[in-house]
Amino acid sequence: MMHPIERNIALRFDGVSFAYGEVPVLEKTGFHIHQGECIALVGPNGSGKTTVLKLLLGLEKPQAGTIEILGERGAPGRDRVGYVPQQAVFDRAFPIVVREVVKMGRLHPFSRKYSAEDKAAVAAALEQVEMTDLAGRPYTSLSGGQRRRVLVARALAAKPGILVLDEPTANMDAESEERLFTTLSKLKGNTTILIVTHDQDFVSSLTDRVLCMGSRENGSHGIVQHRIEASGNPADALPREHEHGNGYFHENRVIHGESIPGNACSSESEDYPT
Repeated sequence: MMHPIERNIALRFDGVSFAYGEVPVLEKTGFHIHQGECIALVGPNGSGKTTVLKLLLGLEKPQAGTIEILGERGAPGRDRVGYVPQQAVFDRAFPIVVREVVKMGRLHPFSRKYSAEDKAAVAAALEQVEMTDLAGRPYTSLSGGQRRRVLVARALAAKPGILVLDEPTANMDAESEERLFTTLSKLKGNTTILIVTHDQDFVSSLTDRVLCMGSRENGSHGIVQHRIEASGNPADALPREHEHGNGYFHENRVIHGESIPGNACSSESEDYPT
């Protein structure tokens, strides 16, 4: 009999509620991600994914509940999150090369010195995303997919504990998507990865669990965790609209070889693995 493997928790939302004015977005939402997992947070536009991101990055504060990142709350935890945005605004007239963009991931608030350790981190990040050969090329000359991989390298240069990617395949060609998939597969196990997307096709064998944004009767949203069988297609775990309707609490919440006790990660569940 295979015994469950327990891992430390990298990210935990516990009873988190948030509203924009009188409009509820999240209500008593809870989930957790184990260190080394690759998780997909999926849902249609307007389902609350962006709000989850803002709360994770500290751009908004929960009105109830707690958010814990790598065992810490507040800025110390967020400093260890590497974020790859869906789009990066930049001045096309600014003459910056790929290497310089990646170096931004090594900026230190109290020092302008660029150390040997920083150089090594940048070189390693470029190699991880297979962009070493293009390190001296102008960033503006790259394709959309190449620029996305450079942004991944910028995040990796900071050696994050959690890597968060927002719609990573948006406007990306097939070759760049495959290269990104290869990069993430190499990181999996060492770096915790959270992919936020509405693209169900990106949910694949790379993904350990799928977190689906679901609606409640009061208009707020929450997260349902879905099981991914080792021998099955993770996309099969995604809910269909006619299947769950208001059935927010329909849960399948098992990871490969791991256990999530009680009501998955709801605020009522006290028995979290550590």
